[in-house]
Amino acid sequence: MKAVLYEAFSQAPKLVTLPDPAPDRNGVVIGVRATGVCRSDWHGWMGHDPDIELPHVPGHELAGVIEAVGRDVTRWKVGDRVTVPFISGCGTCPECNAGHQQVCHNQTQPGFTHWGSFAEFVAIHQADLNVVALPESVDFATAASFGCRFATSFRAVIDQGKVSAGQWVAVHGCGGVGLSAVMIANAVGANVVAIDISEEKLALARALGAVHTVNGASVGDVPAAVIELTGGGAHVSLDSLGHPTTCFNSVLNLRKRGKHVQVGLMLGEQSTPAVPMSKVVSDELEILGSHGMQAHRYDAMLSMVLSGKLAPQRLVGKEISLEESIPALMEMDRFQSVGATIVTRF
Repeated sequence: MKAVLYEAFSQAPKLVTLPDPAPDRNGVVIGVRATGVCRSDWHGWMGHDPDIELPHVPGHELAGVIEAVGRDVTRWKVGDRVTVPFISGCGTCPECNAGHQQVCHNQTQPGFTHWGSFAEFVAIHQADLNVVALPESVDFATAASFGCRFATSFRAVIDQGKVSAGQWVAVHGCGGVGLSAVMIANAVGANVVAIDISEEKLALARALGAVHTVNGASVGDVPAAVIELTGGGAHVSLDSLGHPTTCFNSVLNLRKRGKHVQVGLMLGEQSTPAVPMSKVVSDELEILGSHGMQAHRYDAMLSMVLSGKLAPQRLVGKEISLEESIPALMEMDRFQSVGATIVTRF
């Protein structure tokens, strides 16, 4: 199979030919039709993830068609259109037994614990637990974002933030995760304030339902601006980027008893950011993490997609080739394009 491979962290990957994967007894092999280029992949390439062993094939946001099935798999067959969460649960640990596969003790992640989807084929473990059927009406490029950014945002907004109609929601960072959060929060009736340093991204946030936007490059005090716009602060605030500044601002712009949801990864030298803990205590704030979403929760998200309440296809930006994913990956720490960059040509 064709694949993108890197043999050292922070050094340019190469387009190579590798052996096709085979499914284990409980797994499947998916023929990749689309895969997203995500900031998490950049973190892995930089060496921020201890699970990655070199040489490595990145990629964890994917959709495609099942090409091979392990002998103990009962729910899937060759030819099925599918997508997967970026976290695969083991099915036997206490968290999996409680339905919390997104924090499985023995989780596997394509593109991190094993070779990923920047390739023509990718292996997925425990397929009966972790694979999700993809409706015919959802194209592969759109579905590629479900595995990470869109599903992660859905869980952050709906399951962790418990956002409801009429609440104020602040979204810090309008990349793929942030714009997804804007759309999802708006769909359930919340009032969204979107924050970014790109006017182009803020314009898209407004088109997706944000009632106010704040440009962090031109506003001196972002939390104060959000507090003024919301009449006292956000009920729920998300750091969708994963940066010490956006994390700090997200906590600081909350109203009393508000919730901060950390969605963006903070790894490497940014893994221990400053937090205004005195405000957390005095205002009884909640600080929550959000890490992917279980396969069994996809039905709720897909129901909103199929009904037209959510339109994740509007978040698909540039479609590129597998070879073009190499510079796209390497440049993820720089100013990113509007919308999700998706590999659709292999």
